[in-house]
Amino acid sequence: MKRIGFAGAGRMGLPMVRRLVTAGHEVCVVGRTAARRTALGEEGALVADCVEDAAEGVDAFVLCVFTDQQVRQVCFGSGLLDALPAGAVLVVHTTASPHTVKEIAERGIEVLDAPVSGGPHDIAAGRLTVFAGGEKATVERLRPVLAAYADPVLAVGPVGAGQSVKLVNNALFTAQLGLVTEAARLGRGLGVDEGVLLTALGHGSAASRALAGAASRGSADRFIDDVREFVDKDLAVARETADGIGARLGALAAAHAALDDAEPCITT
Repeated sequence: MKRIGFAGAGRMGLPMVRRLVTAGHEVCVVGRTAARRTALGEEGALVADCVEDAAEGVDAFVLCVFTDQQVRQVCFGSGLLDALPAGAVLVVHTTASPHTVKEIAERGIEVLDAPVSGGPHDIAAGRLTVFAGGEKATVERLRPVLAAYADPVLAVGPVGAGQSVKLVNNALFTAQLGLVTEAARLGRGLGVDEGVLLTALGHGSAASRALAGAASRGSADRFIDDVREFVDKDLAVARETADGIGARLGALAAAHAALDDAEPCITT
C-alpha cells in the first residue's frame, strides 16, 4: 500500500481516485468545496483542504488538473513543492508543456511526466494509456500504483518526453479529425448517408480512433463538438511548443484547418 496525494479529482481524476482506493492505496485528495469533500469521502478517500495538507507523508502526489496554466499555478503558486517529502514523486497526468515539467524537475523534485490517452471509461476498465517520461527507475517504482487504472504504462524517455509524445499524439489525432470531417463532406456530396459512411469506413483500411468516435455519434461534427474543448487546449500547447523550437506541423496543420469549417451541432 502507498500513500498518494491527489489534486484534480474531476472527470478523469475521480475515477482514478476510485481505482486507487479499490487497489488498497491510502489516497488523500484536495477537496475545495463541502459537496466535493463529501463525495470524495464516500469514495473512501481522505480529504484535505489544500495541496500542502494532501502532500503530507505521501509516496507520490498525482496532479490531474486540466491545463498547463493550472499545473503551473498548483506547483509554483502554492506550497506543494516544498510540502512534498523527500523521495516523493510528483506524477503529472495533465497534458502540459514539456518546458513546465522540466522546470518543476529543476526545482529538485522527482517528476514522472505522465500524460494520458483515453477517457473515464478506460480508467474504469484499467486500460488507460500513460506516456511516462522520467528516470526508468522512477517509472518502475510507480508502475504498481499506475497499474490501478493504467495499462500500458509506456516509458518514452526523460522528463519532458511524455508531454512531447502526448502533444504529437494529439496533433495527429486532431489532423485525423480534420480528415474525417473532409471525408464526411465528400461522402455527402456523393449522396451517401454520413452515419452509414462512417460506420462502413471503420471496417476498412481508413479505420482510426477519430473515425470510430465520429461513427459512434453518427456525425463527424457531433464528435468534434464533444471533444473540441480538450483538443483545442492541447493543440494550442502543441503549436506553441513547436513554434518555440522552430518545428513545423506541416501537413498536420493543413488537416487541422478542416476543423475550423466543422459546423457546431445545436441540440434542443
